[in-house]
Amino acid sequence: MTPIKSPVNTEERAMSPIEDESGTIKSHAKEGMGGLAKGLAIIEAFGPNTTRMTVSDAANLADLSRPAARRCLLTLVEHGYLAHDGKFFTPLPRMLRLGSAYLSTSSLPQIAQPLLASTRDKLQESVSLAVLDEGYAVFIARAEAVRIVSTGVKLGGRLPAYCSATGRVLLAGLPEEQVRAHLESVPMKRLTDRTVANLDGVLKAIRRAAEDGYAISDEEIEIGMSAMAVPVKNSAGQIEAAVSVSVYSGRVNIETLRETFLPALRETAARLQRSL
Repeated sequence: MTPIKSPVNTEERAMSPIEDESGTIKSHAKEGMGGLAKGLAIIEAFGPNTTRMTVSDAANLADLSRPAARRCLLTLVEHGYLAHDGKFFTPLPRMLRLGSAYLSTSSLPQIAQPLLASTRDKLQESVSLAVLDEGYAVFIARAEAVRIVSTGVKLGGRLPAYCSATGRVLLAGLPEEQVRAHLESVPMKRLTDRTVANLDGVLKAIRRAAEDGYAISDEEIEIGMSAMAVPVKNSAGQIEAAVSVSVYSGRVNIETLRETFLPALRETAARLQRSL
């Protein structure tokens, strides 16, 4: 996981602006709370591949000193966000409140949910909505198909943009210079033997997603699982989100994704676009 940098030279207290005799602001000290920023960096370090961490893990992932990481972790324990067994720190349900603040105030997940549920019922597969956040596709709404074993990530989960169908669709909405700069800044690694994890290959996949209007990830995230995503554009024609479906390769092949699932996803995206 890419280390999340904690801001430096951040004031622990708010500073007042400096004004000259006419009342014009001449300079303004940067406002912020360094301790809060460090705590948030640790919270963001938790994910599907980091479900628990030691003090050393937290210090490394959030780019903090061990004493600072320990103070942040213990504060989160004290306030009910983490549990501590003497060595490992793990998230508690209270952590969900942080994500629910966005989900409960943003209209996009609320508008999308019934549309996703309708598409799920039509396809009998889990359907999701995601947005781009710092190189990850973050899932903000999801209609889960009822199966013994579920597929894909959960609500609030995230996948690397470079190798996921959802991420490639979202990156396709950015200028290529920005996409290239992002890809050059993240460590791309092969999650399976089918993962495209080199700059030229990923750029090619993103360009194809832009041209085709959809992307497919065929067992690049996990062997036996494939996904398809289509863009959701706002009134200005910019890609704001992506609708996706994840399936087991043995149950749904790539041809079926294109012939049956793609029209359904495009219809859902179009209905969502009309609601934005």
